[in-house]
Amino acid sequence: MSRPVGTLERVESALPDRTLVVEAMARPLKLSRAKLALFGKVHGLRTLRLDPGMSLLDLVLPPARRVVSELPDPRRVRYVIHARAIHQVAPAATDVAREIADALGLGHADAFALTQQNCATGLAAIEVAAALLRGGAPEDRALVVTGEKPFSPLVQLVPNTAIMGEAAAACLVAAEGAGHPVLSHAVRTLGEFADLIALSPEEVARFGKAYAPTLADVIRQAVAEAGLTLRDIDLVIPHNVNLMSWRQTIAELDIPAAGVFLDNIARYSHCFTSDVFVNYTTLREEGRLTEGRHYLMASVGAGATFSAAVLTYRGPR
Repeated sequence: MSRPVGTLERVESALPDRTLVVEAMARPLKLSRAKLALFGKVHGLRTLRLDPGMSLLDLVLPPARRVVSELPDPRRVRYVIHARAIHQVAPAATDVAREIADALGLGHADAFALTQQNCATGLAAIEVAAALLRGGAPEDRALVVTGEKPFSPLVQLVPNTAIMGEAAAACLVAAEGAGHPVLSHAVRTLGEFADLIALSPEEVARFGKAYAPTLADVIRQAVAEAGLTLRDIDLVIPHNVNLMSWRQTIAELDIPAAGVFLDNIARYSHCFTSDVFVNYTTLREEGRLTEGRHYLMASVGAGATFSAAVLTYRGPR
């Protein structure tokens, strides 16, 4: 096993208080009864969090503030990275990453956005953050912030696949340290499906056929690069795209369904880059993460990037 990708020292998440049932999305997303049945009965979506009155900063700052408030010296945060799926989340002249950093009292830090891997960008940001820190002072840290607003039906609905909700998360990353070591990060992009929302019916069928085998292969790759086997993984912490895709991936992996945490799909639906971190904090708060055990985070971004990372849990940070 090579040296860890980096270390997660703290992870926090937050969701809007406002809860909607999936049926409430029928009119704004122009969903027929058949489509609602698909999302509810087949994909397992029940509710999601969505607050149109909440600004983007209102959404992303609370978990980030909880992370920063625990730092002995916030000046050691060298980078603030807004990892997001939507390429444009504000008017062109608005630097959202800079606004996040300034609002957190981190005006000294380099601030930038990371995207292009869509909903898999959150995991990519951990590796990018650790790479930037490597070679610097051991006390230096990076703050990865996720969260975005589904401001249009075009980005809120992935046809026949997912309905997007709102959530935010913040991760404190170190190159090395006493937190949770990220042992590996495996990525694969199937560029032939780059224009996912405008694929032909034939291309959609090919993507559907390739989805579960590709995600399963990337998961196996991440586990192998961590020097482990699937039996060593205590639990898969997934993105919340839908139940059907995960059932197919579970079958490809030939693992028990209980080995993948799927409870939050029904609760929150798919929340762009924040899913895996929301699921992580849910498991932590429920006392379902065990000291010294290995966990695998997995996410897929439209376009299509498949991503998986293995970490070892080192206590309730």
